Amino acid sequence: MRVEIMTWEKAQPLAAPIRFAIFFETDAPGIELDATDPQCAHAVAYDENGKPVGTARLQPDGHIGHLAVLREWRRLGVGAALVEALVAEALARGFKSVSLTAPLQAAEFYRERGFAGEGKVFKEGAALSQKMRKDL
Repeated sequence: MRVEIMTWEKAQPLAAPIRFAIFFETDAPGIELDATDPQCAHAVAYDENGKPVGTARLQPDGHIGHLAVLREWRRLGVGAALVEALVAEALARGFKSVSLTAPLQAAEFYRERGFAGEGKVFKEGAALSQKMRKDL
């Protein structure tokens, strides 16, 4: 598996189908694409055959989001590789920290990667979530 960082222009045909598949599957329609995408750095993970299997983005303010991994590739390190690639990109861009909003069921995944919870748990859509931050 490899991960590439790219602009939205290059990422859109690769990332958009993954995001639509995952966000519709999890009943989170409406967040697949947004006006921020062109300003973000996008990470795309590929399998050994060059097929895109996951994606995430780094916003201009250092927020990591829109992490989506195809179902058959979950729990195989794809999400971790995407987060690590975006953290490295944030470091290269001079960020002092990165942040994200994690559904509670994913909070441990992010804690294992050095993120710490910030503030109270809140409801976002149907899920309980928490803001998390990692100092770089």
